[in-house]
Amino acid sequence: MRIGELACRTGTTPRLLRYYEEQGLITPSREPNGYRDYDERLVARVEHIRGLLGAGMSTRLIHLILPCLNRPDSIFVDDVAPETVALLEEELARMDSRIECLTKNRDAIAMYLGAVTAAGR
Repeated sequence: MRIGELACRTGTTPRLLRYYEEQGLITPSREPNGYRDYDERLVARVEHIRGLLGAGMSTRLIHLILPCLNRPDSIFVDDVAPETVALLEEELARMDSRIECLTKNRDAIAMYLGAVTAAGR
């Protein structure tokens, strides 16, 4: 499929898809005329990338972990730099903190909604 179709199907823009390509997050094939050709599997991959970005992850970190997320049965742990481990530990702690905050906010909204519903609103 062409870049415009992938952009439409994933709710993104062609420019952003080119950026993902520059960052090594997606790799379309090239047709003889030089046009990018995006196969069907990239729809899910772009949606996954967008979800990770929405969770606050950097493209650098996404690039590191995306192969593991695509094929969790083939995670390679050889030659992992200590900086990468530290970066992943920081990200995990940040996510845990965000989950805790979101859980508290969700509980507060649920309690408020329950009170409003019980009051006959």
